[in-house]
Amino acid sequence: MDTERSAVINIGGMEFELILTTRATKEIARRYGGLENLGDKLMKSENFEMALDEIVWLITLLANQSILVYNLKNKDNPKEILKEEDVELLTSPLELASYKSAITEAMFKGTKRNIVSEEEASKNVEVG
Repeated sequence: MDTERSAVINIGGMEFELILTTRATKEIARRYGGLENLGDKLMKSENFEMALDEIVWLITLLANQSILVYNLKNKDNPKEILKEEDVELLTSPLELASYKSAITEAMFKGTKRNIVSEEEASKNVEVG
């Protein structure tokens, strides 16, 4: 598991890593117009059913990223892709609400920037 860029949830007794990949970011941008619009869309869903649909879609998307990465590295032994219907059957609305923190964690880790500062001396080296 890539804990540096993922969050883990349990769906139906199985652990799934949620990972924000470039592919997932593109899918989210296509659906919501960008990552910055995601929170607004989830909070402003017109009704409860739509809100659940959006959370299920997002969990399925992020959980499948780890499966797709695994399948890319293990072509001889691929895992089955998670379907939205599977997530709906294996979860309760209460569980979906608890996954929001894992979604947020995966998004944060996926967009985290590691800033490295240069040593002052190396910037001011005189050539001569």
